[in-house]
Amino acid sequence: MFALNSAPYSFLLFLLVICRPSCSADDVDFLYQGFQHASDLTLDGSASVLHGGSLQLTNDSNRLVGHAFHASPVGFFLEGGRSHGGRRLASFSTAFVLDIVTIGSGGGHGLAFVVAPSTVLPGASPEIYLGVLGPTTNGNASNHVFAVEFDTVLDLEMNDTNGNHVGVDVNSLVSNVSEPAAYYTASGDGGGDNTKVPVQLESAQPIQAWIDYDGDSSILDVTVAPVSVADRPHRPLISTKLDLRPIFDDTMYVGFSSSTGKLASSHYILAWSFRTNGPAQPIDLRRLPKVPSPSTAPSKLVAIKFAAVACAGTLTLIAAAVAVVLWLRKRAKLADTLEDWELEHPHRFPYKELYKATKGFKESELLGVGGFGHVYKGVLRRRSGDEVAIKRISAGARQGMREFVAEIASLGRMRHRNLVELRGWCKHHQDLLLVYEFMPNGSLDRYLFGADRKVPLLTWAQRFAVLSGVARGLLYLHEEWEHVVVHRDVKANNVLLGADMSARLGDFGLARLYAHGANPATTRVAGTLGYMAPELRLTSRATTATDVFSFGALLLEVACGRRPVEPPSEVVADDGEASDVILTDVVLVSWVRDCALHGDILRAVDPRLEGCYDMEEAKLVLWLGLMCSQTRPQARPSMRQVSRYLSGEEALQEDPVLVCSGVDSVDFIRSSVSVMGSTSAGTMSNGSLHGGR
Repeated sequence: MFALNSAPYSFLLFLLVICRPSCSADDVDFLYQGFQHASDLTLDGSASVLHGGSLQLTNDSNRLVGHAFHASPVGFFLEGGRSHGGRRLASFSTAFVLDIVTIGSGGGHGLAFVVAPSTVLPGASPEIYLGVLGPTTNGNASNHVFAVEFDTVLDLEMNDTNGNHVGVDVNSLVSNVSEPAAYYTASGDGGGDNTKVPVQLESAQPIQAWIDYDGDSSILDVTVAPVSVADRPHRPLISTKLDLRPIFDDTMYVGFSSSTGKLASSHYILAWSFRTNGPAQPIDLRRLPKVPSPSTAPSKLVAIKFAAVACAGTLTLIAAAVAVVLWLRKRAKLADTLEDWELEHPHRFPYKELYKATKGFKESELLGVGGFGHVYKGVLRRRSGDEVAIKRISAGARQGMREFVAEIASLGRMRHRNLVELRGWCKHHQDLLLVYEFMPNGSLDRYLFGADRKVPLLTWAQRFAVLSGVARGLLYLHEEWEHVVVHRDVKANNVLLGADMSARLGDFGLARLYAHGANPATTRVAGTLGYMAPELRLTSRATTATDVFSFGALLLEVACGRRPVEPPSEVVADDGEASDVILTDVVLVSWVRDCALHGDILRAVDPRLEGCYDMEEAKLVLWLGLMCSQTRPQARPSMRQVSRYLSGEEALQEDPVLVCSGVDSVDFIRSSVSVMGSTSAGTMSNGSLHGGR
């Protein structure tokens, strides 16, 4: 009987085999039900497999990157390689369980499922890049990287939907499509899956995710749901058409990436299933490993020991306990005397730590000297050897105290890649200390005008990138932060360069804040000669337009390699002694305008570049500098318009009217120089001139 019936089944099996679509001979199918014995994983950065079997990508420390990839490459093409015609991309399916645990009120930054040509991700950075890409690689078509991100921080630079979203990324962390994390459940009335239930990624609860790609239709489906949901939702959160053939190489690696920043979370993968040309194996949710929970055992142990010692009743310990109580009372009394602004800005460093970091504010650690104080290099040994810059504001100066509070209030809560990050502060008697991230390449001014021959000349590409970065930083200050921030001192000396020569705007000591839609209040006139808008002497009111004027001066300064105001020349008498100082062509904007008037604006480009620059970009920068330097504030573009011009999103029309405008601004600068007379000041305040920073 068995022999009679087996033949048809064998024939049917034969038909299924010969009729199925052609597929790779090396289809991949694996399931990690926990990672205790996962010997075929490649880990780097902070990634590790914990004793309980969970895969930890990052812990709750700052600025970490963790990667975990399946060690063997995956072939994604059904027929041959790239040289064969009619190639078809294989379908693939993956399911995994993630868990994000945060201590405190907020963490970050999230994790991503990644398909990449290598287990090493060049240029990968923490924070907003999730360890997948970096500022030098983000958006490059040569990356060949596909990712699905589970992001827990809102970042406007990446056009994030919100601070709890799922996004599909191709060669860039700016998602092709993204949705707030959620799942669809059946409505209960037969009407389909229409009820959308939010999912909190940063919930310290396991969440299952499914990613399915159909190679024939190029449809990508992404679904998420808490593991408490019994069945997989029928309707995906994201369903989009996406051709991955140009993105994938013949073989790729699959895995996960995660990162932390100033805010940090522990990111875990508890189980993972993956398959090509078929549905991923289901995960047994009953066998998920446990993640470690934050332990309070040390503090309880200290309390128990303290109680036991107290019960011993010895006179020595009683005296010590009394001393501790008196010390705590004294400390509490001192805490009550803190000023309101100190309570609002809690990132306070102990003075002792900063003293040690700078070797006692030793002269060998001095980075620079300004009008408000000294800047030292420091190493915070208790914080993993982080290098920082510590600004020590002149003690007892009322204006120094005003600058100190202004920097904490404005810069302390802002986060942007083109602004110098304020790490913290300290007020110790008359010492006012501000702690910033360390910028190893110093100021832009040093690269444009420094006498150090070891500093290479900035290329045009570097200059253009610096200007674009500063523009993005000012746009964030003017329009994208919770308040309008007017910097009031935009200049080359306040533009700092990171290790990758990326630009960050710093020194917010003169900054002023006001609410969006409100009118700025009048204040003392402050700024640096050559960068100050002419309307300041009439209105004493700093606005976003005055920052635009300063940025215009910076545009011309960087393009021309000349300062906005050149030092006046001396007329030497026949007897060899210097006579009265006279003013020649001291204003840069006037000189560039003359070049434009004669139809040769490129004559103003820095001759040290020896013609090695992009002519169209140079024209754009010079004309934009003239546009920003116009006398009437209403005629100047906003920083959003400036950013659009520099990014190529909008074309700038060369306007000959600009050649004749702005005469008043030139006269204002010249008259300011004449007021200086025999002084050497460079910064105006309260109608007088005193030391520029």
